[in-house]
Amino acid sequence: MNAGLRTVTPPRSPDQPPLEPGENPAPAPEQPRQAPDSTTLWLWRVRALLFVTLCATFGVLLIILPWTPKWTDNPFLLNHPEVRALVSSGFVRGLASGLGVLDLWLGFWEAIHYHELPKASA
Repeated sequence: MNAGLRTVTPPRSPDQPPLEPGENPAPAPEQPRQAPDSTTLWLWRVRALLFVTLCATFGVLLIILPWTPKWTDNPFLLNHPEVRALVSSGFVRGLASGLGVLDLWLGFWEAIHYHELPKASA
């Protein structure tokens, strides 16, 4: 029994007769997709390019930076030795590198799975 699920019926016009109990309404006809205009298409392309570039940049940065001296020898951490000890642990460095790998994977996945709608034939 589907206690929390409801079926949504499309709105009916006033000239249609009411539905009998147990009668299913006719499905609404599917609208054809319209191809986006050239401005929208280029905005999608630029968005995808910027997203992939941002993910790749942050991914490589998070993979490499935790294993360099800049990770622990910066002015903020030199003034806070407790935080420096935490940040310099292998677990935190590995966690940051793992997030970098995940970020790289996300960017490349977006680049590989990017597709545009086919152009509408006139």
